Amino acid sequence: MSNKILKDFEKAVKRLEEVLKLKKTKVVRDSAIKRFELCFDLAWKSIKNYSKFHGLECYSPRECFKTAFQLKLIEHDERWLKMIDDRNLTTHLYKESQAEKVYKRLAKYLEMFKNLFEKLT
Repeated sequence: MSNKILKDFEKAVKRLEEVLKLKKTKVVRDSAIKRFELCFDLAWKSIKNYSKFHGLECYSPRECFKTAFQLKLIEHDERWLKMIDDRNLTTHLYKESQAEKVYKRLAKYLEMFKNLFEKLT
């Protein structure tokens, strides 16, 4: 398993946690969303590497989250699917109202990322 991706995931989670502790402004919100996007990408890539190491293959975030559930890395939780939707929203279309909605979910996503990281190590 690639230690680099896992180490990068750990750093990204810490950076997301760091920004979520700051007083919310538009700049902080936008920074937090960008850090969420990075955490998301590193989360599913970490799952991809972990899965491959354990003889399973996955090639997309949705597929990798399903595999992570099979491997008991994550709980069956609809928020993982919502997270995929939020990631796609923030990457491809930026609206102030959507940014606010996603920002409000970031604290929970952070906890999910932290739990995943613990299971991966």
